[in-house]
Amino acid sequence: MSSDTRSLVAKLWNYCDVLRDDGVSTIDYVEQLTYLLFLKMAHERAERVINADESLRPVADRWQQLLDADAQELENVYRDTLAELGREPGTIGVIFRKAQNKIQDPAKLKRLIVDLIGKQSWSRQGTDVKGDAYEELLAKSAEDIKSGAGQYFTPRSLIAAIVDCVRPGPDDTIADPACGTGGFLLEAHEYIARHHDDLTADQREHLNTTAIHGTELVDGTARLAAMNMLVHGIGKPNGATLIDVKDALAEPPTRYASIVLANPPFGKKSSITVIGEDGKADRESISYNRNDFWTTTTNKQLNFVQHIASMLDIQGRAAVVVPDNVLFEGGAGEKVRRQLLSQFDVHTLLRLPTGIFYAGGVKANVLFFDKRQARPGKPWTETLWVYDFRVGQHFTLKQNPLRREHLQDFVDCFRADDRSKRVESDRFKPFGYDELVARDKANLDITWLKDPSLDDADSLLPPEVIAQEIVEDLEAAISEFAAIAQALQKAKADRGEMSPAEE
Repeated sequence: MSSDTRSLVAKLWNYCDVLRDDGVSTIDYVEQLTYLLFLKMAHERAERVINADESLRPVADRWQQLLDADAQELENVYRDTLAELGREPGTIGVIFRKAQNKIQDPAKLKRLIVDLIGKQSWSRQGTDVKGDAYEELLAKSAEDIKSGAGQYFTPRSLIAAIVDCVRPGPDDTIADPACGTGGFLLEAHEYIARHHDDLTADQREHLNTTAIHGTELVDGTARLAAMNMLVHGIGKPNGATLIDVKDALAEPPTRYASIVLANPPFGKKSSITVIGEDGKADRESISYNRNDFWTTTTNKQLNFVQHIASMLDIQGRAAVVVPDNVLFEGGAGEKVRRQLLSQFDVHTLLRLPTGIFYAGGVKANVLFFDKRQARPGKPWTETLWVYDFRVGQHFTLKQNPLRREHLQDFVDCFRADDRSKRVESDRFKPFGYDELVARDKANLDITWLKDPSLDDADSLLPPEVIAQEIVEDLEAAISEFAAIAQALQKAKADRGEMSPAEE
């Protein structure tokens, strides 16, 4: 991170401590910064001496009104500004949709507008500086465990390694159906920009306006993603939105992608009903009629795997973060795995270590698969290569965080240039299709390494690491038990055995 970026982050973040005493959480603070930064950037673009963007004039005038308002009327002016911009179409509407003022002290709001945002010229900052600064603010907000913001923030070191394996190009279309704050989309965009300095005018236009597309269910997170795109120079403030605010699972895809990168939300149960091609339905509150799905389930991760499979163009490729239960769960899980192995080229599985996600109790993997032309009678998966980066690896969010270099051996083993040249190693093993489907329930939760710390007294882990791993195992177990309890309760309700009190 450059000194300019650090200075900018420090300047903006220091004020968060002042507002925290008024009950403003870190994620609320970043949201308020998002609103105000957008208004300030629009004002700067409209006021440029050369190439002024007059289309942004109505938004730019809103910023001037905030500057001109005294402390007493500022709250009303700010509230009205948020409400009116939330009704606008496109990116503006996404950023201000359902926006609320969380800073109740007018004097502190005035200081934030005039002294912190107003005195900073964002147009003079390069996209690297303001983009990196915004990403750092998002990372800081993700550390606030109480707010739950971390569940929308995938470690950027992991994202970078995944993108280095998938290698997006200038003609690709990249989608993320659960984009959170937009990390995968940004990294894919930056990868293309770094590795292709000879883009044609059409390719450059495609890259900045139509190549990237995300979907996010949560309004607050979608606005952070939309702003994240803008400060990185992707899209236009008054242009079509690159982030849709909706439930990605609610309907079959209306647009397809050559690359899908995603870390769907974890959690056992969906709050919806899915009706699959088998005609069965798991009834909850909202019905999904997804005949493009292989099977019916209320497991969100299995539904996202099926949805991503539907989103891919022929020759498209996907990398999706999935929890362990997607690899071994029976019933619908087994059906999804068998269909995926048969209809797609499921070529790589990366087993991730614990301690790298802000959400606790997460044991996850990255599944890489490609879509091919249908060929009845012959499965597309020939060999699944599994890289075990979990056994013997111990990370924490602060003392020993995962860095990009930790994943370099996996990226090297992946052989994105020519997967036929892969070489087996202690951590990287191939498993043939026949062997995979012969396993009980087509279980892909494959392990062979033994943790050296279990045998070697000299390699005992620090107490804080052991404690954190115990916490994560307990949280994972509690999550599974809660899901079982939900399923039993639902089964009881379906049989009509619920008492009035239970209902």
